[in-house]
Amino acid sequence: MASPGESIEGGHPSAADVYSLSGSDPDQDLVDRTGMSEQDIEQIDALMSALGRLRAAEKELSEASRRYMNLNETDMRALHFLIVCENRGVPATPGAIAESLGISTASTTKLLDRLQRGGHVRRQRHPADRRALVIRLEAATRAAAIRTVGAQQARRVHAARRLTPAQRAVVTAFLADMTAEISLDGAH
Repeated sequence: MASPGESIEGGHPSAADVYSLSGSDPDQDLVDRTGMSEQDIEQIDALMSALGRLRAAEKELSEASRRYMNLNETDMRALHFLIVCENRGVPATPGAIAESLGISTASTTKLLDRLQRGGHVRRQRHPADRRALVIRLEAATRAAAIRTVGAQQARRVHAARRLTPAQRAVVTAFLADMTAEISLDGAH
């Protein structure tokens, strides 16, 4: 395996090259590097490469979790929502699930049918409104999700704990700024 910045077999770009400014924007069509030192560029390249590795690790974890639980991405997001609702003592209604996932009520019905057939959830009457339903997570599914996906995702906290409060503030501000920069809401 090539080290960062080193080309791999056949002269193809390495993973680090893919995220480097010189590799992805050699003519500065996208990013004007006026006033940036070589050190600035190297640090930004390293940061973009680290973000790429983080996205790849998140994707790998997500795919492994979905395979383990035999569920798709939307199913997994629904289970996470249901776990949070249970943790907060809030009844999870189909409408709340639809809103949280950004899907239609028809899609939510199909989702819940699929999860119920798989033994992951059960529908019950709402305790305060007998006309409404609440969705309950089956104990075995909750335990499996917490033992696998939850435990792995929780390890992120270890990295955050190793930062000082000032470092966490900088990272949080950076991620918020980057999110705003790449958000489709602000696209021109």
